[in-house]
Amino acid sequence: MAFLQLFSCFALIAAALGESQQQLGCGVPAIEPMLSGLARIVNGEDAVPGSWPWQVSLQRGGSHFCGGSLISENWVVTAAHCGVKTTDKVIAGEFNLGSDDDDIQVLQIAEVFKNKKFNMITVSDDIALLKLASPARLVETVSPVCLPSASDNFPEGTTCVTTGWGKTKYNAFRVPDKLQQAALPLVSTEKCKEFWGSKIKDTMICAGASGVSSCMGDSGGPLVCLKNGAWTLTGIVSWRSGTCSTSTPAVYARVTELLPWIEETLANN
Repeated sequence: MAFLQLFSCFALIAAALGESQQQLGCGVPAIEPMLSGLARIVNGEDAVPGSWPWQVSLQRGGSHFCGGSLISENWVVTAAHCGVKTTDKVIAGEFNLGSDDDDIQVLQIAEVFKNKKFNMITVSDDIALLKLASPARLVETVSPVCLPSASDNFPEGTTCVTTGWGKTKYNAFRVPDKLQQAALPLVSTEKCKEFWGSKIKDTMICAGASGVSSCMGDSGGPLVCLKNGAWTLTGIVSWRSGTCSTSTPAVYARVTELLPWIEETLANN
């Protein structure tokens, strides 16, 4: 009888732990990021290895071409314009592209779901979901980012973070080895339109013009903002000035606007 009581006690503890892990299941890195505020991505800084555990590298022929974000063990979100194919690979747990020391997971892609509203000319609805052929192992350096609620509001001036292996200068010969990070403020749609005019659609959110910018190779990667203590996917790196100007806002797919499509795609597949 005592054994049964002990067993049920352990079962209750395990259930409680499971619940707390589910609640902490997204947006809380096991390795804490360190940011020097609006740091000098273009003018970014090396990230702490493993501190952005949802960041993945999309690779073709062994070379990085776009970023993406793990939203569960089975799904990655990226930009539609990256043109991901099922023959490409998702690399999770990566920090240094030039090193074999990272405990990486090479994940196959079972299916690519590109938003049918995506328009290459206007670059609107720039989102794609990648269904993994087998689930990622959730470990210290590999865990999902939180998705926002449709009602979440991220006001202008909010300092958020973008990460990626994109070029550190638009004319750089190659991408950096180490994952870069940059803190940058959200820019209002009105202010963004002062730079970009009618190119800015409802499905876009702008950030930057603050001395930092995302650049080629960052596409598809995350723009995350802290919400209730968890990092939340606010934008997906989409487009910016051809020279990755740090005085012009970069444009991201606005995740709150694209949530219905995300939820429908996940539910149907």
